[in-house]
Amino acid sequence: MEFPVLTLNTSSHYDVAIIGAGMAGLAAGIRLAHFGKRVCIFERHNVVGGLNSFYSISGRKYDVGLHAMTNWVPPGTKGTPLGKLLRQLRIDREEFALHPQKRSRIAFGPAGETSLTFTNDFAVLEAEVAQKFPAQIDGFRRLVALVKTYDDVSLDAVPESARAVVRRHLCDPLLEDMLFCPLMYYGSATEHDMEFGQFVIMFKALFLEGFARPVEGVRLVLRVLLEKYRQAGGERRMKCGVRQIIAGAGSADRLVLDDGTEITATHVISTIGAAETERLCEQGARSEERGVEETGPNHRNISELSPSASGSLLPAPRYLRPHPFGRLSYCETITVLDRAPAALGWGDDTIIFFNDSERFSYEQSAGPVDARSGVICLPNNFAFPEGQALTEGLFRCTCLANYDYWTTLPDEAAYQAEKQRWYADIQRSALRFLPPHPGTDALAQATVATDMFTPRTITKFTGHFGGAIYGSPKKIRDGRTPLANVYLAGTDQGFLGDALRHQHGQFPRAGGAQVVRFAIKAFRLFCLRFTSWRRGVSGNPRKLGRFPPVFRPSPPRRRRWSRDT
Repeated sequence: MEFPVLTLNTSSHYDVAIIGAGMAGLAAGIRLAHFGKRVCIFERHNVVGGLNSFYSISGRKYDVGLHAMTNWVPPGTKGTPLGKLLRQLRIDREEFALHPQKRSRIAFGPAGETSLTFTNDFAVLEAEVAQKFPAQIDGFRRLVALVKTYDDVSLDAVPESARAVVRRHLCDPLLEDMLFCPLMYYGSATEHDMEFGQFVIMFKALFLEGFARPVEGVRLVLRVLLEKYRQAGGERRMKCGVRQIIAGAGSADRLVLDDGTEITATHVISTIGAAETERLCEQGARSEERGVEETGPNHRNISELSPSASGSLLPAPRYLRPHPFGRLSYCETITVLDRAPAALGWGDDTIIFFNDSERFSYEQSAGPVDARSGVICLPNNFAFPEGQALTEGLFRCTCLANYDYWTTLPDEAAYQAEKQRWYADIQRSALRFLPPHPGTDALAQATVATDMFTPRTITKFTGHFGGAIYGSPKKIRDGRTPLANVYLAGTDQGFLGDALRHQHGQFPRAGGAQVVRFAIKAFRLFCLRFTSWRRGVSGNPRKLGRFPPVFRPSPPRRRRWSRDT
């Protein structure tokens, strides 16, 4: 399925330029276009979606990134993040055609001997904890009460260790690890621990609400977003990335595109990551000071550049602030079957989070792949309506991997050989946590196609340094950068684990900068899942309050907003 390409115009100036056509960029573009801003999204690749997209091999479409959308609630449920967000983007719920999971599990032990089942009904998980960990259930309930009342999106919250908070309520390390495993795999850029606000976001998204999926997967979500963006009047330029951000007087003066042309924008929103955005600024600064294009290698941190890496370097401009990038990357195997997983005895579980070790280690893999833990996804096992189902069976498994190993293999032949080796190892590890299938080669006989992506693949198609799916461990919640008119949205703004992010922000009543900030606040991350929004003071639009979800500004306000501030 191909998406229509919008007709390009020859404009060289926009109210807002958005770097990256991932879900964060598309969502921010839709909202800005709703406010009458002239918006263009610049994307280096020929398909939208970024970390959540799809690709084709031999005519078969493979989803990447999106296992499931979370924060699912039944239709008609009032006052939920999903409903609020869909109204803000002007999307009818039926357009996403979401179908809930059957059930999921957290399985720990060499063969998953200790297991916690959960569904989109939180009472199921609570009952499982009461049965498997009876001495912990009172503390678990106190932890849940704290999660429900915690303001997880406060920009002023003091960062706190989630492990430390959880240990004030639970004293069983096995239960602690079992709760952290799915939350970390689905949204933590930090090794070993999480910031408690991020823990709360993920706990609500996975456990208090739940998983759902369209039959078509991520392609349907992207198609809906593109259509909403087109209807709002937004423009996008595909195969047209931003190569440099040229700054002057503390602001972005112009953007240099991959083909060498230049455009200007009153405001710039970057969804490619903090360090990656700094790289564009640094390249632009070198080019301006030297009068030539800088073509140094991808580096981990601007402060780590050395003469041996890129020749004699000028001092970094003062407005740049070195930003670390993440160490957590993944390999994922995708197996296409000629039958539904239920035919192999795998018809009940939608997603399985597994760990075979005494303690769960969420850290950069010491070897090429850490197959001790991971995530199994069986996309066929959602509650699809009668007559609607995936045309083929799918079996996906994700494990932590080492970026340096996969990007320093000597040649393509070695790379392909390692992919085959680790594909088999990941499969063997995952099968321990599934019901035994009939026959020793039943899975092989049912397999019609396979593929595997690695940290190298992630960087190639997303540009993320280190192949870091969840970006930098250091988040910038307010989205501000050292350049006054450049803002971050998406992964490195934080709030990881959201598919659609809705946060009420300061009601925009004055200039263009406020509208841009509002769009970023409204869509902090459109990456993997749905999650909660910040409640404000109702009744006063000048405060953090409610406003009509399909609000379109009146002409007088539109004129005031058009002035720069």
